[in-house]
Amino acid sequence: MNRSYLFVPADSERKMAKAIDTGADAIILDLEDSVAAAARPAARDIAREYLAGKQNVWVRINPIDTEDASADLEAVMPSAPAGIFLPKPRNADDAVLLATRLDELEAANELVAGQTGIIAICTEQPGALFSLHGYVAATPRLAGLAWGAEDLSAAVGATSNRAADGSWLPPYELARSLCLFAAAAAEVAAIDTVYTDFRDNEGLARYAGNARRDGFSGMLAIHPGQVEVINQAFVPTQAELEWATRIVDAFAETPGAGTIGLDSRMIDRPHLVQAKRIVELARRLADK
Repeated sequence: MNRSYLFVPADSERKMAKAIDTGADAIILDLEDSVAAAARPAARDIAREYLAGKQNVWVRINPIDTEDASADLEAVMPSAPAGIFLPKPRNADDAVLLATRLDELEAANELVAGQTGIIAICTEQPGALFSLHGYVAATPRLAGLAWGAEDLSAAVGATSNRAADGSWLPPYELARSLCLFAAAAAEVAAIDTVYTDFRDNEGLARYAGNARRDGFSGMLAIHPGQVEVINQAFVPTQAELEWATRIVDAFAETPGAGTIGLDSRMIDRPHLVQAKRIVELARRLADK
């Protein structure tokens, strides 16, 4: 499970070289928004060379219904990226379309079938918000759902997507919540969007902490300086881990119980599910 996903422009060899030492759990080579159209052919070559032999490096391609997307995939798949970030999907059918294309390219490049994951940035088109349930069982390649506000606000003609205090305005808080619930329904990772003020680490820490509180398992980053803040925010505190461990142990001691009492509190099965998640996350992080 990845806590931090760092976007890196695929046309910047300097930034890509530095990204590997940032501590990001995953790197996303961006061939879409951060790369001008004229620079994409060269960026594809750079990305292909960078990917070779590296672990947990993803690629954000261009929207799947564009010629750029086909060129992106044909360029990077020989180097076996961990997965593809799918921008601006119209609905889950675009993820299925991408999955079919990955089937073909894995076979053509003698890669293990199904090894390339998909994370869809599922809220960037207004119409997409009405069909997020379609991601449930859409493709076994689906590893997560992320959301974004910038393209969405541009699409609806909004002058801002945040209130004066920095909080999301209601339309974008709705998109964030729908992404979270859709990911839970599809049983994949929910990934919160970028925090655009890369100099405000205090605000980032609050935002990332709220993301974990709400149920997101990770977050996108746009600057190397954000990575450590995000990583720390998604680590359970010692108090959380101790409480979760006590819940797991208490249910283990009373198998079959639906509800138990612990420190004058009634704890039931939903608490156990959450406690197991915390214990498992802590175990995975300890193994890194």
